[in-house]
Amino acid sequence: MTNVDNKVMSRADLNRALLARQMLLSRHAAGVVAAVEATAGLQAQEPRPPFIGLWSRLLGFRRDDLLTALRERHVVRATLLRGTQHLVSAADYAAWRGLMQPMLTAAFFGLGDRTRHIDPLPIAAVARPFMSLPRTFNDLRAHLAQAFPDETDDRAMGHAVRCHLPLVTAPDGGPWGIANDPLYVAAEEWLERPVDLQGDLQGLVRRYLAAFGPATPADMQAWCGLKGLKPVLESMAAELVVLRDEKGKALWDLPDAPRPPPETPAPVRYVPAFDNLILAHADRTRIVDEAWRPRIVSKNLQVAATFLVDGFVAGIWKTARKAKLATLTLEPFVPLATVDEAALREEGEALLRFLEPDAPAVEVKVVPPSS
Repeated sequence: MTNVDNKVMSRADLNRALLARQMLLSRHAAGVVAAVEATAGLQAQEPRPPFIGLWSRLLGFRRDDLLTALRERHVVRATLLRGTQHLVSAADYAAWRGLMQPMLTAAFFGLGDRTRHIDPLPIAAVARPFMSLPRTFNDLRAHLAQAFPDETDDRAMGHAVRCHLPLVTAPDGGPWGIANDPLYVAAEEWLERPVDLQGDLQGLVRRYLAAFGPATPADMQAWCGLKGLKPVLESMAAELVVLRDEKGKALWDLPDAPRPPPETPAPVRYVPAFDNLILAHADRTRIVDEAWRPRIVSKNLQVAATFLVDGFVAGIWKTARKAKLATLTLEPFVPLATVDEAALREEGEALLRFLEPDAPAVEVKVVPPSS
């Protein structure tokens, strides 16, 4: 039996629910592993965004907090949701990686003529003992070229391994824990535990809703890349609640998940590039106006760093370092209120000191909105 709640969730309702679950209504006194699990993973396409994401969410977060968690193998960076690099807890990686296999296999064969003739499983099997130690993908491709001399596309073979052998990034000693040419290692070797090849899809649904609900099956697919999620949600009807958005669309949720009042104050926040706050829904209007979407997501699928004002994306930002000066430049989509600009400047200076602790001077610049 489906538990139907007659409450209509406005855009502001959905916004505050998302911010509460993503730890962005206030900074939390939580550890790295707890925060990474509460947010259902952080995008890690580039080295710095997970650090920024945690800085915006946690009280007193230090860079070494995440570096230590990586080196002690409590969290890992790996190919996972949507076939992209994510930072997740070791436990979540072991539980979720098997669930992602159909999507990863589809992504591999989605390369068309480059992969259509390749059987990825023998290639992954040959790679497994080689990747028991940390190696770069250049090392791996050279090894595969020797093992499969008749296959001329070593990059396609490397992609076969990326999609069919659970690998995690071995952190290095650099400031962000990841080198320009990262080392990868077999997940089971690094974690010293097996990776669940089946996984609990209902458990994944619960974790998604806890971090991003209320949501539709299409929203969850946008987050993880898996298809066919509606029957799974329907099979869980007895434990979930169905709400409605302003268009009457059904939204699934956990009954006791936070849904703060829409008037709940939302402080300004800096959101890193590729953050799932922006990407985890098919309908992103709960966090960003559709008019601004082309300013955030480029044609080649680069996702800009954004900032929030009153809970919604209000512009993009970037940093630069020149000699002794570290600069953060804000590009608002519309003129900022004086109080919001002041708050963004204060928060931005703190972020610069976090990112560039050795910079003698920091500066926040605001570019006038383009017409």
